Amino acid sequence: MEGASPAKAAPEEAVGHADARGALQQEQARVAKLTELQNGERELREELQKAKDDYGMATGAISSLQRQLEIQESQLRRIKSEKEMLQKKLRERENQLQAMSTKFCSLREEQKPEEMMVTIEKENCSLRQVVTEQESKLAEQNKLISELQGTVSQLQAEVLTSRYHIHKQQRAQEAIQSQAETLQHRELQTRVALECITSRFERYRSKIIQATFSTAGSKPPQAEVTDEEVLEAMQKIINERMEFYQMLKQKGVKVPSLYSIDTSTSSPTSAKGRRKSPTR
Repeated sequence: MEGASPAKAAPEEAVGHADARGALQQEQARVAKLTELQNGERELREELQKAKDDYGMATGAISSLQRQLEIQESQLRRIKSEKEMLQKKLRERENQLQAMSTKFCSLREEQKPEEMMVTIEKENCSLRQVVTEQESKLAEQNKLISELQGTVSQLQAEVLTSRYHIHKQQRAQEAIQSQAETLQHRELQTRVALECITSRFERYRSKIIQATFSTAGSKPPQAEVTDEEVLEAMQKIINERMEFYQMLKQKGVKVPSLYSIDTSTSSPTSAKGRRKSPTR
């Protein structure tokens, strides 16, 4: 039965071969996931920088609008002051007109009707001209005040809109920052998990290399061994064990089938039995 032990080891070597490939694929998947997280973090950082730039531009626009608003309000105050002054002058002219009317009434008895009428007409023409000029200026001032009030209202609306956009950008920036922090945390977790898997994989690989090159007829490696070389060495051992198994069968040695060996290897009960057999 000692000759059957190499045949039993063949499926175990195949299982080790599959485990090595599975561990390698798992590590590659972890590396791919880490790369994906890094790409996502880079994109979020670019979006965050863009949001910061937009925020700076919006802040500058609001400052400019506020300066324009202050200028327009200053002009509006000046125009209102001029309007009040014109209204005051108009009232003074009206008082003068009233005084002239009173004066004409008093002169009516002293002067001749012809002279009095000429004087009245001259004064009336002069006063009408002054009143017309003042009313024209007042109308222009009212129009300018209306335009300035419309401009001020428009600037105030633009300021409110800009502030709303800035607030919205701030919320978006905070959301992007939160996503970036989450990605950084996930990246850190993935790195830790990857390092753990890499460490386990290296230990497992070292054991596989040690088991592979410690068999009879194998030369210990003189330099670092690649995964392909390890797999080739394992495949070579498996092939040799299979050839030995076939040779035993051809010579008439009773050996269990590979299927029964594989089944007994995967069964926990049979494994316990094999571990206890040396004690017997």
